[in-house]
Amino acid sequence: MPFVVRSVAVGSRNPVKIAAVRAMVERAAPNATIVGLEVPSGVAAQPFGDDETIRGATNRARAARDATAADLGIGIEGGCIDTPAGMRTCAWAVVVDREDRIGTGGSLNMPLPPRVAAMIRSGLELGHAIDALIAQSGTKHGAGAVGVLTAGLVDRQRAYEPLIAYALAPFLASDWWLPE
Repeated sequence: MPFVVRSVAVGSRNPVKIAAVRAMVERAAPNATIVGLEVPSGVAAQPFGDDETIRGATNRARAARDATAADLGIGIEGGCIDTPAGMRTCAWAVVVDREDRIGTGGSLNMPLPPRVAAMIRSGLELGHAIDALIAQSGTKHGAGAVGVLTAGLVDRQRAYEPLIAYALAPFLASDWWLPE
């Protein structure tokens, strides 16, 4: 089945998230209109664990789709996970179509410095903790934690792009997801 998408609504106004969606969707549907809008995640400002982070991305995807009647809604959510080896990041993208079929893709599992983890445990969001670490503001609208902590080897947009591609897989290769 061909991938035919005319409109995509991203559940965020963050330019990095919109650019990541645009970079992936335009490769498969070059004429699709892509809009970003602020919608609630329905989870904590700093989600913890994969389940809460996926729930936030799903809520954003559905809310964006519903608010615009787009062919696809896409939500991206970043979270943190406490592990015995220390705190790590997680990130998830969810794509929802008009029939409420869902595709989910995740990754961006990166260790966080103990100082950053302590700030997050005390109530700061990851983006604000990184801002405090480097004495700047707005890093989540640019390089993000991944850009800062990899010294620019990977920026936030590039880190999100594969998640979006993974979440689009059931729509891009839909014949493989048909019931048997």
